[in-house]
Amino acid sequence: MASERSVTVGGVQIGGGAPPVVQSMTLTKTHDVEATTAQIAALASAGCEIVRVAVPKSEDADALPRIVRFSPIPVIADIHFNASLALRAIDAGVAAVRINPGNIGGADKVEQVVRAAKAKGMPMRIGANSGSLPKHLADLARQDQAEALVEAALEEVRLLESLDYRDFKISVKSSHVPTMIRAYRLLAEKVPYPLHLGVTEAGTPFAGSIKSAVGMGALLADGIGDTIRVSLTADPVEEVRTAFEILKALGLRERGPVMIACPSCGRDNVGVQQLAERVEERLRTYPQAFEVAVLGCAVNGPGEAGDADFGIAGGRDVGFVYAHGRVLKKVSSDILVDELFHEIDNWIADGMFRPKRLKMGKPAALAMAEASAIPLE
Repeated sequence: MASERSVTVGGVQIGGGAPPVVQSMTLTKTHDVEATTAQIAALASAGCEIVRVAVPKSEDADALPRIVRFSPIPVIADIHFNASLALRAIDAGVAAVRINPGNIGGADKVEQVVRAAKAKGMPMRIGANSGSLPKHLADLARQDQAEALVEAALEEVRLLESLDYRDFKISVKSSHVPTMIRAYRLLAEKVPYPLHLGVTEAGTPFAGSIKSAVGMGALLADGIGDTIRVSLTADPVEEVRTAFEILKALGLRERGPVMIACPSCGRDNVGVQQLAERVEERLRTYPQAFEVAVLGCAVNGPGEAGDADFGIAGGRDVGFVYAHGRVLKKVSSDILVDELFHEIDNWIADGMFRPKRLKMGKPAALAMAEASAIPLE
């Protein structure tokens, strides 16, 4: 179910029916302003909409005013254990703070931070991680960790509500995907607040992307989740790319092209893996949203390429370029990719008009056989 309430982080709406927002976190030492702002710029170029920076030390808090000034996207200060750093971050003009009310120093410290945030009209992120649950919930965690995560989050919610503060979003993250899914589903039934999704400490790009796609995808498909972070042991730009691929796969966001590619098999006559990798690399430079199919044979080639905006289907020595369900041309295989992008670039320059689609009236193999009669250009 979609979150009823929303928060605004530096002009970016989260929750309340807004599309899911992609965020990431810098890996740099925050006090190194040059390195941190350079990484934020790279994240913003990749599509990141909100960025979080760690503030574990006083020197990191000292750097926040300059980072906020130089950042092209809203900056969230991530703070644990030290309420004074949270207060300094709020004074520095960050767009939001992430705190854990359970480790910030007690209810009086939480009240200080909330009072300062309210005065600035600033939202917070609160919530629990499976690796840092409160000790008094240890027995419950041994019985049902998802229930313990939700109870930890609800304790924080009750504390902030008692202070008449409701400008926050919540997370209940776990590195165990089934626990994470169940915790968010339980929480979504109990609160109206926006939810920040993540599989915490997901891992390396391969395994971490799969875990994140399964965990967040299951929730997003049910309408649960308002902002996401893919937590990878990698360059954070990869987190943003993976996040958008998850959202694009569910039809929730558009950013850049979507590529369809066949898995290859014994019918492959063109080396479709290498072909797809070449196309994917070149597509990364395009911000426009469109669909490209890369196929290696006559069985699925015309059908799949016909459904995409553009497509190529390879053969031993020649390939076919498709656009909007029609065969455009037959070309020699060595220039197939170049010809594909020539057509894409012309289409973009002409305003990206999508003609009415023709239904594929013949079997794919027959359509490709007939297309073989088209002469090489």
